[in-house]
Amino acid sequence: MKVVTSGGLRVDYLITPEGEAHVGLPGGNALYAAVGAALWTDQVGLWARIGANYPPGWLEHLAQRGLDTAGLVRLPSDQDHRTFFAYLPDGRRDDTHPEEHFRRIQQPLPLALQGYVHSTPNQDNPNTYEPLAIQPDDWPPAYKGVKAVHLSPNALRSHLFIPGKLRQSGVKTVTLDPGERYMTPALSVYLRSFLPAVDAFLPSDQEIRSLFGSQIAVEKAASILCEWGARIAVIKLGPEGVFVQEQNGRAFHLPPYYQPGSGEVVDVTGAGDAFCGGFMVGLAQSNNALTAAKMGLVSASFALEGYGALYALGVPRQAARERLLVINQRQEKRPDAQTSSTRQV
Repeated sequence: MKVVTSGGLRVDYLITPEGEAHVGLPGGNALYAAVGAALWTDQVGLWARIGANYPPGWLEHLAQRGLDTAGLVRLPSDQDHRTFFAYLPDGRRDDTHPEEHFRRIQQPLPLALQGYVHSTPNQDNPNTYEPLAIQPDDWPPAYKGVKAVHLSPNALRSHLFIPGKLRQSGVKTVTLDPGERYMTPALSVYLRSFLPAVDAFLPSDQEIRSLFGSQIAVEKAASILCEWGARIAVIKLGPEGVFVQEQNGRAFHLPPYYQPGSGEVVDVTGAGDAFCGGFMVGLAQSNNALTAAKMGLVSASFALEGYGALYALGVPRQAARERLLVINQRQEKRPDAQTSSTRQV
């Protein structure tokens, strides 16, 4: 089954909670989601805009590793592909002021990060596309017959108009992870306009707090999203797993594959995107949100084990199936697995 992940292809610079710097890694939410999807199917395409300065050797490597790059829109000019994240010891993540964070860990600021502000300029503007924002007309003829597409965080305008384009192109399953910049009360009217056009909406708990306030319960937030039109609302809770609410009333919480504090967790960058890729494939294959969420958790678990988006690319499918079996066995031992979570976000 052919599936596609869209969003950004980036060059990642990150600082771990322990103060280690990793610079110049292939990254981007579209790539992490593609790796999460590739654990479950061999036919995964990338859909993103890239500048003339995107490393050509990386594209060749992605194709050699089995990802379809026919959907990449190559712009004639150089573009800013940089993404910076600093993970703080208290669990927070900051994507601004890299100079302060490199000073904190007593390392010089990489030359490539000079002048960096953040990776999502103007993504909250419903009226314009920033240069790397995918557009409806970018949908490539090479992806005719694609069954499922995951829309990773991107420009608000992209998310407003692309789901309709995908439906017109015959895509049966569309999942969407929102851009954090537009998850605010002032822009909620736009959410309500595109949620009915997607099959699953997958925000993080941080984005939920930004949209609804810090005291709202997971159940309440997910219920509102379904009232606004989301057929399935999936709230990613980081080390506490995921909470899923369906329009038909079913709701459940699933813990992560790795428990908090596990020594197997090396880097959390992109784990949410990998979850989304696995979830998209699972939903397209089974039309079952519970199965999809379990497959997403497996995808996230492999992304957590190493640095960089490509770490989990090429993991044997049997390894993914074995972890899915473990999650199924754990759930059978949890009689409360289908009940609502009482966690406050």
